Amino acid sequence: MKFLDQQKIFIKSGDGGAGCVGFRREKYIEFGGPDGGDGGRGGDVVAECVANLNTLIDFRYQQHFKAKRGSHGMGKNRSGKSGVDQILKVPIGTQIIDENNDQIIADLTEPGQKIVLAVGGDGGFGNAHYKSPTNQAPRKAGDGFPGQEKWLWLRLKLIADAGLIGLPNAGKSTFLAAVTRARPKIGDYPFTTLHPNLGVGLVDNEEVVIADIPGLIEGAHEGAGLGDRFLGHVERCGVLLHLVDGTENNPASNYRTVRRELDAYGGGLPEKRELVALNKCDALSNQLIKDIKRSLEDETEKPVLVTSSIAGTGLNEVLRQLVSEVARHRSDEERLQ
Repeated sequence: MKFLDQQKIFIKSGDGGAGCVGFRREKYIEFGGPDGGDGGRGGDVVAECVANLNTLIDFRYQQHFKAKRGSHGMGKNRSGKSGVDQILKVPIGTQIIDENNDQIIADLTEPGQKIVLAVGGDGGFGNAHYKSPTNQAPRKAGDGFPGQEKWLWLRLKLIADAGLIGLPNAGKSTFLAAVTRARPKIGDYPFTTLHPNLGVGLVDNEEVVIADIPGLIEGAHEGAGLGDRFLGHVERCGVLLHLVDGTENNPASNYRTVRRELDAYGGGLPEKRELVALNKCDALSNQLIKDIKRSLEDETEKPVLVTSSIAGTGLNEVLRQLVSEVARHRSDEERLQ
C-alpha cells in the first residue's frame, strides 16, 4: 500500500429540495385547499475517524466529494426525502485544515470521532406552508437552499508512543524491523526510507508503538534531503529515540546536527523526552564503544544506550526504557488534564 500523508480535497453538501405547489383534488370535497409538501434537506459532508487505516491514499484517486441533494416536496402534504450524507473515512491522527493552511478545523485522534464539515441546505417550503386566512390558495413554494462548498487539506500525523530520529543510515529501519513485525525497506544507502513506518514492539508483556521517519540531514528545515515534512509524524509521540551511528567519524557532531534540525522545526519536538542509543556496536571494538559512549554522554548530558539491531544487542533494554518513558509521559499528561 502506498503512503500518503497530505491531500487537498473539495467538498460540497447537498442542496435542499424545492417545495411543491399542489392542491387537493378529491371528489365531494368542495374546498380542497393547498397540500404541497416541503422539500427535503440536503445531505451533510461528515469526516469520520476509523481504525485500520494508516494512509490517505484513497483520497489520491478521488478528490471531489458531494452529498446528495434533498428530494422535492410532493402533493398530499408529502415532504421530500433528506439527502444522503457523504461520509469521509479518515485514519486516526488526521488533521483537517482550511484551504489556506491557516486554521485547523478538526484533529481526529480517536476512532469514532465525527465532525460535520459542510452542512446540507434546508428544503424549500411547499405552498401549504404559506396558507393563511387572507391567502387560502397560495401558488408559491420556496426553492431549496444551496449547500456549502469548500476546499480543505487533509494532513495525517501518525499516532505512536515513540518516534525514531537520526541521520540517514543510522539504522532506524533495521531497528524497527528487529523489535517489531514491521518490514520497512532496508538498504546500505541513504534515504532508504521514503515515508514513515509504524511498528509495535513487545517487551515484558508491554507494548510500545514506534514510528520510523526518513532521516534528517543538515539543512533539512530548508528542504535539504527529504526536508522536515515528515517530522509532523513524531509530534504526537511522547518519547524520541535518537539513534546515532557508531561507525561514523564523529557521532557527537552527528547528534548535534539532528538536534539543530529539531530546534529549527519546533512543534514541541525539542522539549520532548529523548533516549539516545549508540547503534551498530557490533562493528566496534569494546574500547571504541566506551570512548564514543563517553563523548556522546558528554554531549547529551544523559546516559547513552548501546545497541546493535543486527546482533540483537541491547534491544530489550532499549524497549524497556521506551516503555518506562512513555508511561512517565502519559502520567504527566493525566496530571495536567
